[in-house]
Amino acid sequence: MCVLALTSCQTVQTTQPGAVGVERQQSMLLSAGQVEKSAVQAYEQEMKKAAAKNLLNRDAAQVTRVKTIAQRLIPATAAFRPDAPKWAWEINVITSGDVNAWCMPGGKMAVYTGLIEKLKITDDELAAVMGHEIAHALREHGRERMSQAYAQSLGLSVVGAALGLGQGSMQIAQIVTEVTFNLPNSREHEIEADRVGVELAARAGYDPRAAVTLWQKMGQVGGGAPPQFLSTHPSPQNRASDLTNYAARVMPLYEAARKR
Repeated sequence: MCVLALTSCQTVQTTQPGAVGVERQQSMLLSAGQVEKSAVQAYEQEMKKAAAKNLLNRDAAQVTRVKTIAQRLIPATAAFRPDAPKWAWEINVITSGDVNAWCMPGGKMAVYTGLIEKLKITDDELAAVMGHEIAHALREHGRERMSQAYAQSLGLSVVGAALGLGQGSMQIAQIVTEVTFNLPNSREHEIEADRVGVELAARAGYDPRAAVTLWQKMGQVGGGAPPQFLSTHPSPQNRASDLTNYAARVMPLYEAARKR
């Protein structure tokens, strides 16, 4: 139950189900506008830090590759949210050995060079990663997790600040950063992002079956353990099975996209 002073929890349907049928309703304490505004602040801070260290968009070919894939994935988001293609999308590449990528609320995204180089990633596999991360933003998993954090852990004084009293916007921006980098998604969120992600890839003309080969490569990073940002996923066997099933479900979308 989500009840706090100064506001009340709303039950929302953030996305249309798509071909993969993700229909879970979500309880939100914070508004989408609050979270997206704070995500802009958090993203700007991260990009400034990367730029200050000369780690931002250093390889023009990698940047072009990532942005080309994003330009195909973003129109496909309309299948889940008609508003999403019009978000103020930003995509940057950060030079880092980390095998990682993320997408903040509202379409603020980054891909790390370690993901590209260590996995020798194909375009189809890169689309699978990016589609997965975009799916988190479409489903507003960050907003949902932040709402849960406020409801479960934070005092009423912080909630009051977050709702516009005092330094609220900055505090929400800090929590956007915390949610993006330090707090793993739940298995439920990751499964939803997997399923929505394969559909996004298929609609964009990327082979959705690459999500399975991607996971196999991920599982080989660090001596068989997946990267931290995938550490809450189901077991490799269950995940591979689920991805295989849902990739098959969206194969007609992929075949149709290839003919366009």
